[in-house]
Amino acid sequence: MTFKILKLSAGILLCVLTVKAQTTVTTPADNSAYILTPKTGRAPRINGPKIFGVRPGHPIVFTVPVTGTRPIKISATGLPAGVKLDATTGRLSGSVSKAGTYNLVFIAKNPAGSAKRNFKLVAGEDIALTPPMGWNSWNVYASNVTQELLLANAKAMVSSGLIDHGWSYMNIDDVWQGERGGPFHAIQPNLATFPDMQRASNEIHGMGLKIGIYSTPWVESYGHHIGGSANNSEGTFEKTPVVVPRNKKLMPYAIGTYQFVDNDVKQWAAWDIDYLKYDWNPIEMPETKKMFDALRNSGRDIVYSLSNSTPFATIADLSTVSNTWRTGGDIRDSWPSLKSRIFTQDKWAPYEKPGHWNDPDMMIVGYLGWGKDLHSTNLTPDEQYTHVSAWCLMSVPLLLGCDLTKLDDFTLSLLTNDEVLAVNQDTAGKQATVISKQGDNGIMAKTTEDGTIAAGMFNLGDNGKQQITLNWADLKLTGKYIVRDLWRQKDLGTFNGEFKADVNQHGVVMISLRKAK
Repeated sequence: MTFKILKLSAGILLCVLTVKAQTTVTTPADNSAYILTPKTGRAPRINGPKIFGVRPGHPIVFTVPVTGTRPIKISATGLPAGVKLDATTGRLSGSVSKAGTYNLVFIAKNPAGSAKRNFKLVAGEDIALTPPMGWNSWNVYASNVTQELLLANAKAMVSSGLIDHGWSYMNIDDVWQGERGGPFHAIQPNLATFPDMQRASNEIHGMGLKIGIYSTPWVESYGHHIGGSANNSEGTFEKTPVVVPRNKKLMPYAIGTYQFVDNDVKQWAAWDIDYLKYDWNPIEMPETKKMFDALRNSGRDIVYSLSNSTPFATIADLSTVSNTWRTGGDIRDSWPSLKSRIFTQDKWAPYEKPGHWNDPDMMIVGYLGWGKDLHSTNLTPDEQYTHVSAWCLMSVPLLLGCDLTKLDDFTLSLLTNDEVLAVNQDTAGKQATVISKQGDNGIMAKTTEDGTIAAGMFNLGDNGKQQITLNWADLKLTGKYIVRDLWRQKDLGTFNGEFKADVNQHGVVMISLRKAK
């Protein structure tokens, strides 16, 4: 047995223990010195979105995120007929029969204090009025995902307190599929790994969370499991023949002659599914619209996510019949993979609005590994701040790809900063765009619903710490503004005309600007 201490970038030490069986166990050094997020207080604080969309007559599935010392009593004024709120759990349930906007006020109380928040319940055609926040199994378990692992992570979502900051979706990725059958002649789970999908859904909903599932219009998924179509009328799974296109890559994927979209959606609705990742390439309108119509008519609000590499040429049409869409290929936990997604998303911004979100892919913080060689992310602390800041500024889906049962204090601090998350969940639903750029240094900014400016000052280069200047002229502003450090949740002072900050290599300074009185 050997024991070594290696020094990595950003001051991180990595302890490597090698045993006789040639197994390498990696344990990251304590990153607590990099924590910027202040701890939550004892008094209640209401977090998460300030708006929620539901279609008339469909069940409401929403938990009011509240931090503070439990027990906390949660109440609401303005609830429409047919809707109720559990005072202990904060779960909204029921349904709204009539379209319209209902103005609610949430109230949370405990012995340490109280909090109020205005909230809009919008009954109409649009759902996912803020970007989905949750978890997906692929980046940690890949083809090794099981019902047991899903439920363990759901429990950790609650016990870690992430649910109190707005994290809610627990999404199963590829390889859950077994054979077609059941009352709807739909895809059934692989009983060896998912013995009871209904029970899993019930348990997840019982925790105040939501559940998502995966499918493809192909005969065969990327993970070589049954898809939503077949080349026989019975829908029996038959591996598709390998096709060698001009680029010489093997492509054993195709859309079959017989499609079973309605069958599968009926099954998902019966299981109370809340989210669908629909995965194939190229993404085209006929398959997208067919699934959209089936989901819309399911009697349940199921967030519809397109994956992967949505073609930009047709995004104007595709974005009208989907809630989220991948803007590129798969992300990895490396700086080049992350960096390539930061100053490159502006062209997608015109198609983003409440209910319709650009998606540069899942998050790569925490403990992950795609089913093998599980490890803490290869991103440095500064790179992780850049990752979370950019995703929040761009108002894209926040889907964790890590093992939630192994959250360390630093990772938890990244995911529970309510001022940073509020930028992602802002009701205006705007994507931050690049307002100035010089080499690998640049600034992304957007205006939030209340008129505050949110901005990220990014140093993506390899030349050490850099001073970056935010000029009021680039924001078309004049006068004095109060600058606030969102990660530290602290005002930095009043500035006129510009704000300068030293930004670490591969790092960010994330701020807000509000007009000084």
